[in-house]
Amino acid sequence: QVQLVESGGGLVQAGGSLRLSCVASGFTLDRYVIGWFRQAPGKEREGVSSIRGSDSSTYYADSVKGRFTISRDNAKTTVYLQMNSLKYEDTAVYYCAIRPMWLLATQWGGFRSWGQGTQVTVSS
Repeated sequence: QVQLVESGGGLVQAGGSLRLSCVASGFTLDRYVIGWFRQAPGKEREGVSSIRGSDSSTYYADSVKGRFTISRDNAKTTVYLQMNSLKYEDTAVYYCAIRPMWLLATQWGGFRSWGQGTQVTVSS
């Protein structure tokens, strides 16, 4: 059974850092694209970053480029999101999800098996 569990969220001051973890079970990372998304109160969910399991190629939304880094640890089937220079507007619930590599979709389309999310709150 495919399962994703996020952790690492918390309260941090603006300019601070957090590292989120997404632990995967029930599937092999190298066959999927793993994405991080976030949803702030009253806003639609948006894509933040993604990593291809096969070659670790990455993609970042413009809003986080240069501040966030996505990486993976195949041995532990974990994907990380290192978030530096956090801003108030980064406050949101962060989710991870997966998309099969064979699925043709837009950058943020086709993701499934969402985790429960982890809250990130940045105080200004």
